[in-house]
This record gives sequence, C-alpha cells and structure tokens, in this order.
Amino acid sequence: MKINEIKSELLGESYFEIEHDSGLRIFVLSKPGYSSSYALFGTDFGSVDTCFRLKGEEDYVTVPEGIAHFLEHKLFESEELDAFALFSKTGASANAFTSFCQTCYLFSCCDNFDESLEILLNFVKQPYFTEQTVQKEQGIIGQEIQMYRDDPEWQVLFNLLRAIYKNNPVRIDIAGTKESISEITAELLYKCYNTFYNFSNMALAVVGDVTVEQICAIADKCLKKEEPVEFEKVVPDEPDEPVCNYIEKDMKVNTKKFAIGFKEKACKTGDAKHIAAMNILLNIICGKTSGLYHSMLDSGLINHTFYTEYFTGRGFSIPLFGGESDNPRKVLELIKEETEKLKKEGIKEDDFSLSKKLLYGAEIKGFNDTDDIARQLISNYFDKCSLYSYMEAYSKISTDDVYEVLLSSFDKNKACLSVIY
Repeated sequence: MKINEIKSELLGESYFEIEHDSGLRIFVLSKPGYSSSYALFGTDFGSVDTCFRLKGEEDYVTVPEGIAHFLEHKLFESEELDAFALFSKTGASANAFTSFCQTCYLFSCCDNFDESLEILLNFVKQPYFTEQTVQKEQGIIGQEIQMYRDDPEWQVLFNLLRAIYKNNPVRIDIAGTKESISEITAELLYKCYNTFYNFSNMALAVVGDVTVEQICAIADKCLKKEEPVEFEKVVPDEPDEPVCNYIEKDMKVNTKKFAIGFKEKACKTGDAKHIAAMNILLNIICGKTSGLYHSMLDSGLINHTFYTEYFTGRGFSIPLFGGESDNPRKVLELIKEETEKLKKEGIKEDDFSLSKKLLYGAEIKGFNDTDDIARQLISNYFDKCSLYSYMEAYSKISTDDVYEVLLSSFDKNKACLSVIY
C-alpha cells in the first residue's frame, strides 16, 4: 500500500491519495470536528459509454443506451436484502447517481461511519442480476423515463443536445429510452459490471472527521485484490456542424423555457486551464455581474432563472445559457452580438479581473462542503487531474487565455436554440 499526501500551498490544506493493495484508489480529506462524514464510491462509467472493447478481443461491444443507469439501480438489490435497508440500521443517508461519464454510490452520516462504509464497499462489489429482476426493473425505469419526458427543464436540455450532436451518446437521456432498456439482459449487465466495476476503473473518496488509518483498516477488511481489466472506450466521430440551429417542443409551461449552446470542438477532459478560461468568459459575456445580463433582466427579457454553464465531459463540451423568456430568439441574438463585440474590441481587464476573483472565491468556498469535495475528488481523478487543479488554474490564468477560448469556441453559425413553449 502506498500513501501520498497532496498539498495546496494556495489553500494551506492537503488530502491523502492511497494506492490500496486491492487496486482501488482511495482519497481521504480529513475535516476534524465536522459533525458529518461523506463517502463516495464511483466508477468511470456513465451513460455515454455505450461502445467498448476489452483488451485482447477483436470485436467492439455495443450495449443498450441507459445501461449504466440501469446497473446503478440493480446494484442496490441482493438476493436477500437491499442496501437501503442496511443503511437504515446505521442511520446513514444513502443514495446513488449516474451522470454522462460516471456512476457513484454514496452516503453521509453523523454516527456509525465505519459500519456504513463497510456496507457501501460490500454491496457495490456484490452484483446480483437475474432475468426476472431485470424485467421488473424495466417497468420501474420505464416510469422514470416517462417522468423525465414530462419535465420541461429536462427536455429543453436534451433537445438542445440533440440539435448540437449527431452521433455522441450525450444526446440520449441518461436513463435511455423505453425501447433501449427493453434490450437489457442480465448477461449484458454482468458484461458491463465486470468491465467497468473493476478497482482499476473505480475510486473511493471520504471527507469528514475521519483518519487515513481508519479508512485503510476498513478497506483492508472489505476489499480483495483484483487484477486490472483493460479496455478501450469509443467516442463516436462528430461533424463540426450542429444537426440544426433551432428545435422546439410544446409542453405545459407558463413561460417559454430555453437553452442556448455553441457547438465547439470538444475540450479535453481535465483541461483545467481551458475550463477555467471558459467559466470566466461565460461570466464576462452574460454572468450576474455583466452589463448584458442586467440589461436583459431590467427589460424583462429574462428573469432570475437565467444561468450560464460550461457543460463538458468525455467527448463533448458546450458553452451553455438557459432560463425563461417570452422571446428566446432575442436572447440568442443579444448573446451573439456580445460575443462578436468582444472578439472585435477584446476583453476589458476590469471585467476579466472581477470574473476571475468571483470564480476563484467560489472555488475556495467549495472546500467547506464535504459533498462537493468528495465529488470533485472522484471526477478530477477520472479526468486525470488533482483536487486543486482548477483553483490553481484560476490563480494563473490570463486575459489572453480567455480571449483565445472566445475565438475558438463562439462561432455564431454554430449556435443552437432549444425552446419549450
């Protein structure tokens, strides 16, 4: 077992990275005196991972869309008892989530931490699938898919993704479709589990009033050594142009909901410098401190639901704007005008400095939240960067870095608008 301490001179804090004998990478950030502790056990396997090939095999495997989310649901069940019942006995609050790129299982608790961590490590590593239980789950997840189809905020985002991407699986709902999950079998679930739920593709993050010695002792008790599984994930080729520039859907909403995205060449996952530069740029263009934001808000064109986000992951990245408006096309027009103006006139140093300070401060503030820290530890590890990468990127970034991202990412002809009316 190898233990490394990773320090941040900027923050004056550190955390530990443990290369456990089982093959699992474990991260521990101690917060002495905190009333609750948080653990997150994740695998680098999400909804976009629908095509892969094991080392030594000639053929690629294509699995049904939604299988990562389906697998998350099924792991909570065993032949005798479900994991939630076990967590209820320790008083821990447990949950799980599947994103585009990851699946994570988690709990938080104030007492009985050791027992709860043992439950987490044990149930995730004890799969139990039968054709009967799979069929039952297909009906349950089918209802969940329908629920999301009736959610305007969910639909406005996925319609945008379908307008931007022709081939990337990010355009498909994380839970899949009723048609795709009907193709899931116990055999396929075991295929995905045995590929992606290997310790070489997983990580555990623990944050709270815990010690490295404590976590290592539990890991030694629960985890057995696994030989690494090597595989290749496939990210489909994607054309430069979006599928369409406008898409709409009629649903029951009081005010039109919209999402705006610019198709760009996907940034490399874990490219902290690029992502930090884009976040600063989004704030300059239309963040809460920008002139454009206040102009649109004062005129009633947008309301306080308006947001900006850099939506990024494995094989995709989109500068994103969204919210509610009676005239979404006008919002898009003004954002296009603002980006073209910035290209011609350049980025003002005052605007850059203010946005950089705001985001740098928000990054530091996040280190008080055990949930956020654990999630960042896991996602940053899978993206091959450290917990402190983004904070360090904000501290070093320049106006030129941000201007370079502006020129490469905001092509007005590749802007897409999704509207729910």
